[in-house]
Amino acid sequence: MSEPSASEQHEVKVGQLYTVAKAVLSPVFKLAWKVKVTGLEHVPAAGPAILCPNHTSVIDSFMLPLVLPRRITFVGKAEYMDDWKTKYLFPAMGMIPIDRSGGNASERALNAAARVLHRGELFGIYPEGTRSRDGVLHKGHTGPARLAMRTGAPIVPVGIVGTRDIQPPEAKLPKPFKACEIRFGAPVSPDRYRERGDDHLALRQMIDEVMFAIRELSGQEYVDAYATKKAEALPTEAAKIPATNGSEQPRRSSADVLNPQKAVGAPQ
Repeated sequence: MSEPSASEQHEVKVGQLYTVAKAVLSPVFKLAWKVKVTGLEHVPAAGPAILCPNHTSVIDSFMLPLVLPRRITFVGKAEYMDDWKTKYLFPAMGMIPIDRSGGNASERALNAAARVLHRGELFGIYPEGTRSRDGVLHKGHTGPARLAMRTGAPIVPVGIVGTRDIQPPEAKLPKPFKACEIRFGAPVSPDRYRERGDDHLALRQMIDEVMFAIRELSGQEYVDAYATKKAEALPTEAAKIPATNGSEQPRRSSADVLNPQKAVGAPQ
């Protein structure tokens, strides 16, 4: 058996203060904000799972770990390690820093996430890729679906409501004595997509299913555009999906799936 690499050894060390940090922060957060949690039974009590929340506030990354009965690990930009306010707190809460300069940062993040899931732990990833500055739900990147296909871990959609009021995008500090809610949805299993392998359209369909669930949980408006500056390279042609009668039907876009009332040809 090969020895763990330096990065793997570091990942195991990340979050060693998770229990202590959670014990210290939980009472403070409960005193400062009223946090309602629903659907927690959808989070597996054991084994790997990928949690996919919407993301409208910096404080989301603190609220989610504090309401979970199990440890969760995120990956985050290495720049957080340059700021004294987050240098120790984020790794203590289970964030693995990823250097986004040089090489394939997304692949490194994916590999780090896979190692977390192979250890039977929870992994958290924001499918929009970044915070939504305008508060709407943006098109999801396929990274979480690719990770689910690779590891077999289910994706648990999460809707976070109210944190944007607690800490708006440009606010440096959160506002106390406000309420938020964290809603967990039914897991999306990769099983019915896995036989299609690494087909990009299968990944797109799976993440669209996850985004639909997040929209239902969060109540956000959905826009068929990425929140990140750099969008994924996706096929521009409509995919053809065999119908049950043997004929082919054009695959609906993310916008059609998530905003059916706006779809072309939809009844008014």
